[in-house]
Amino acid sequence: MSANKIRALGLAAALVVWSLAEPRMPSRWHPVPHAVLGTALAAATKAPLGLRRPSSCSGARHGLAVAATIAVGTAVATALRPVRAAMASRELPAAPVRWLAVGIPLGTVWFEETAYRGALGALATDAFGPTWGRLLQAAAFGLSHIADARAGAVPVAPTVVVTGVAGWLFAWLAGRSGSLIAPMLAHLAINEAGAVAALTVQRIGSAHER
Repeated sequence: MSANKIRALGLAAALVVWSLAEPRMPSRWHPVPHAVLGTALAAATKAPLGLRRPSSCSGARHGLAVAATIAVGTAVATALRPVRAAMASRELPAAPVRWLAVGIPLGTVWFEETAYRGALGALATDAFGPTWGRLLQAAAFGLSHIADARAGAVPVAPTVVVTGVAGWLFAWLAGRSGSLIAPMLAHLAINEAGAVAALTVQRIGSAHER
């Protein structure tokens, strides 16, 4: 096996192991170290992030289009009773403003996009080619959500599959636009829209109870 393949597989395994160990570490509640880690991995692998023009403009166009669709879809889905029930039972952080303003953008979106689509994506593509490289990145991304599924008391296998597919689509979006800005905006929209919807549903429910 070539050195490039070993590095790609090693980083994929390390990211999955990190995701399993990270909930037990204090840094889970401090998103800045996550953002620094993702940035360091992207820099170490010299991953092309596409944060400068013209790539950044293309990324913004593609990302905003997808983000708008996601936001509308989330708003429509919230009108469905089963969706509202799931949101009402979702466990949310005690400091929602910090979660929305810092935790999701830095601790989740920036870290995962720079680490998975950036660093791992670059190594995997170089080692296995675009198709298999994207699949390796998507598989690692899906497996990295095992701990989240367990913490949220949701089925692990469907969570891994759904997030793996999302990882593949994020990578496709990055390749299509030539910039990580596109998947970052799409990823941000999914997490923020879902968080805001859940917060809104729970606050409305609390107000009705009072």
